[in-house]
Amino acid sequence: MKDFTNKIAVVTGGGTGMGRELVCQLISAGAHVAMCDVSEDNMAETHNLASKLGAGRLTSHRCDVSSEQDVLRFRDEVAQQHETQHINLLFNNAGIAGGGSVIDIDRREWERTFGVCWYGVFYGCTAFMPMLVASEEAHIVNTSSVNGFWASVGPMTAHTSYSAAKFAVKGFTEAMVTDLRMNAPHVHCSVVMPGHIGTSIALNTSSVLGKHSALELDEQEVADVRERYLALGLPVDNVPDDHIRQMVRQQQEDFRDKAPTTAAQAATIILDGVREQRWRILVGEDAKVLDAMVREDPEQAYELSFYEKLTGRGHMSLSNNDNQAE
Repeated sequence: MKDFTNKIAVVTGGGTGMGRELVCQLISAGAHVAMCDVSEDNMAETHNLASKLGAGRLTSHRCDVSSEQDVLRFRDEVAQQHETQHINLLFNNAGIAGGGSVIDIDRREWERTFGVCWYGVFYGCTAFMPMLVASEEAHIVNTSSVNGFWASVGPMTAHTSYSAAKFAVKGFTEAMVTDLRMNAPHVHCSVVMPGHIGTSIALNTSSVLGKHSALELDEQEVADVRERYLALGLPVDNVPDDHIRQMVRQQQEDFRDKAPTTAAQAATIILDGVREQRWRILVGEDAKVLDAMVREDPEQAYELSFYEKLTGRGHMSLSNNDNQAE
C-alpha cells in the first residue's frame, strides 16, 4: 500500500504523541481517518491541527480501548460516520505505562496498564477484522516497544505490566503474519517497536490510571520516589518534598521534549514501513542498537554491565531510568 489517497484509516490513541502525528500525516497523504482517545480535549487539538492539512474526512471518537464494548461501539461509529463497510488501515497505537512490580503490586494499576497496552490491540484487531478483510487491500499496525523484546528500563525500576503487554503484542503480531497469509492474504501486518520517542506517555499515564499528577504526589509517593533516586546515587536526602515533585514532573516533560526521536519522525518511519510492507519496524537509533545488543548477548541483557554498555553508546542514561520506551 504505497498510496494512502482515499484509504480509510483507524488510529487509536490519536489525541497525543505518535497517534496525533499518524493522524496528521495520514490526512496530509489524502487518507480519511477515524481516531479515538480517552481525552476529548486532546482529540480536539489533533482535529484542529490535522484538518488544516488535507481534505479527507476526519472523525473523533471517545473510546477506552481496554473495554471491548467501547471498541465495538467505536467500530460501529466508524462504519456509520464514514459510510463504509471496510477500512484499509488499522493503527493500534494507544498505550500507557504503569504497574511496575508484582512484588509490591497495585493490582488495579497493573491490570489497567495491561488492559490498555495488550487488550487494546487485541480488541482493535478482532473488532475491525471483518472491515479489514472486506477491503481490497489492508494493513494492521500494532505498536509494541523495545520493551517487547527487552523487559527493562534500567537496573532500579520494576517494569512488569508494560513489558508483559508489549511482549504479547509482538508475539501476537508475528503470529498474525502466518494467520493472515493463510486466511486473508490481502491483509498485511506490522509490529512497531519504538525506543525513546518524544511523546506525553509519562505525563498522560497518571490521568488514565485515575491518579494525581506529579505535582500532587502524596507523602508516601514522594518517599518512594526519593528512595529510587537515592538508589541511583542522586543526593536527595534533604531535598524538600516539593522539589522531589518538581523533579518528577521535569523528568516527565524531558521524556517528551528531549527524546532522540520526535513523534513526527516516528510516524514517518511507521508509514514508510507500511509502504514498504515491512512486518517489523524498529523506530529510532536506540531501538536498533538495543535490538542488536540483545540479540548478540541475550544472557547478559539484564546485567548491570549491559546497561553500562548501552549508556556507553549514548542511550538510556542510568540517571533517568524511571522513563519508559514508547
